[in-house]
Amino acid sequence: MKKIALFAAACAFALAPRLSLAAGEVTVGIDNFAFTPAEITVKAGAKVVFVNHDDIPHNVVAQEIKLHSKALDTGDSFSFIFDKPGEVVYFCGLHPMMKGKITVTP
Repeated sequence: MKKIALFAAACAFALAPRLSLAAGEVTVGIDNFAFTPAEITVKAGAKVVFVNHDDIPHNVVAQEIKLHSKALDTGDSFSFIFDKPGEVVYFCGLHPMMKGKITVTP
């Protein structure tokens, strides 16, 4: 039973809406009018790839930095390298209720 409980806890942690990774490449999905995971932490220099899995277009916009993708159709992707430490709150310019946050560490 302990193994099952540990496995369940590990799965719950893995599916949490927050992700913390080192520099490299991270994928954020766009599913059901939401960015998944909604919050991530990356090291400066990390590449974040946004992939639209919805049946309608979405885009990615942030006001703190110059980040504005074109409208992404189903299956389209957009990538951006986050090279400066800080917090970036982003949203879909077509559906502003869709929001996410990227924390960039040194």
